[in-house]
Amino acid sequence: MQVNKAIFLDKDGTLIPDIPYNINPDKIRFEKGVVEGLKLLVNQGFDLYVVSNQSGIAKGYFSEDEVFTMRETLQHLLITNKLPALKGFYFCPHHPDGIVGRFAYNCNCRKPKPGLLQTAASNHDISLKHSWMIGDILHDIEAGNRAGCKSILINNGNETEWEDGIYRKPFFVATDFLEAAKHIVSHLKNEKNEYRSYRFNATV
Repeated sequence: MQVNKAIFLDKDGTLIPDIPYNINPDKIRFEKGVVEGLKLLVNQGFDLYVVSNQSGIAKGYFSEDEVFTMRETLQHLLITNKLPALKGFYFCPHHPDGIVGRFAYNCNCRKPKPGLLQTAASNHDISLKHSWMIGDILHDIEAGNRAGCKSILINNGNETEWEDGIYRKPFFVATDFLEAAKHIVSHLKNEKNEYRSYRFNATV
């Protein structure tokens, strides 16, 4: 039976440079190692999903339509680099301090809450226990862990608070995206080897 498994990707600081509230297509480019890392993960049968906080909508800095344009820019970058398009792009437009009334409240989807991942899993029949979250701050890690994924932190300097918590411990800490992807591939190979060993020992 085929299992749908996902790589959930934070956007700013993970896939692309962390420029606050950036929706300018001209400034959207992949970080070093992202293309190579994504190719490794796609070859392992993972579908790609972005899960991103976009509080700039609630704060009136940009519109939902501009976020959709940004999504299309990402899709174009993926295709240009001979990668499959995102299977899903999920974003949270909310913030309790927002000025746009319909978005100015505490929600269940803003990371570190797991709502974005859970919605994607429900929509696409994703096995969360077979999926991974990759992000550059501990809010990403907490969201992934709460959803039931394994989570990898890219320690590139964007996390500055380091607040501890039961869900805020990454499965692995990487220096960049490519190292994160290689660790996932290595972990999957080890799992397969352990399963083969178990099957062999069970039959002798």
